[in-house]
Amino acid sequence: MSEEARLNSIATTQLWTITIVVLLALLAADFAVTRRPHEVAMREAVGWSLFYLALPAAFGVLILQVYGRTPAMEFFTGYVVEKSLSVDNLFVFMLLLAAFAVPAALAQRVLLYGIAGALVLRAIFIAAGAAVLRTGAWAFLLFGAALLATAVKVLRDAMRDEQYHVDIDSMRSVRLLRRIMPVTATYQGGRLLVRQDGRHALTPLALVVVAVFMTDIVFAVDSVPAVYGVTEDPYLVFATNAFALLGLRALYFVLHNVLDKLRHLDYGLAIILAFIGVKLLLHWAHKLWEQVPDIPTELSLAVIAATLATVTVTSLVANRRETADVT
Repeated sequence: MSEEARLNSIATTQLWTITIVVLLALLAADFAVTRRPHEVAMREAVGWSLFYLALPAAFGVLILQVYGRTPAMEFFTGYVVEKSLSVDNLFVFMLLLAAFAVPAALAQRVLLYGIAGALVLRAIFIAAGAAVLRTGAWAFLLFGAALLATAVKVLRDAMRDEQYHVDIDSMRSVRLLRRIMPVTATYQGGRLLVRQDGRHALTPLALVVVAVFMTDIVFAVDSVPAVYGVTEDPYLVFATNAFALLGLRALYFVLHNVLDKLRHLDYGLAIILAFIGVKLLLHWAHKLWEQVPDIPTELSLAVIAATLATVTVTSLVANRRETADVT
């Protein structure tokens, strides 16, 4: 029996149940930590970030020992893809929090709501993706074309001179909520809903949570096909998404002051999305014509890691040159 077949055979209802229970427990722990709003110190953020990096590392080692090298490589590659895409997500979250003037003490609670919503959305998209894949090889063609289109869009956005910004008043979700219910002028701690003048009213925290949730939908459309380009196993796709998302709350505060320094990140993400798109197209063709090469997972991991390392170095070099020019 192949390693992939063995992995699929043990992805039972029991395994899914254990995974979801552990995931809910981790989310509950995060909500407990953020129950009392407070500003996150760097030491706290680094500690939680290391914890959420150790979890997928341990899980990947477990997969390697129990199920073999192939699924382990697929998990690690998918995790790197998801983590790199999530850094770009953090940049958008940072802009949203700034646009809504979210108090520093409430930032991690907003992020946690966004992560919980993202997990639900990813689960839905992963199930839909698995259903599409079962219909035939044409699904790889669809996913590949979608990722190539996304890569072109990301590249075009990266090449624009103007800075990306968030206009709250132009967001349809915000306008709709304001029409349905009144919104308080100020934040009310960590509360989403309060009573004001004898009626229920939303707080600005509710608006920003909904805005983050709406951006989660866009991110899910990109990230789920990207991981399906690495592995066809829905369980591994879900695991990579879950592990990548769980650490976002802490990672935000670690990278908060350096996110805008990664000026070439979008170029790297465009390259990664395009590469996986091509990989999916070749995989579709390989299923029809065996002579067409299929890109191995090891090569995918190497290309993705090299791309991320390159754009990080070029960003640092560009920042130093800019600083030197100013001085």
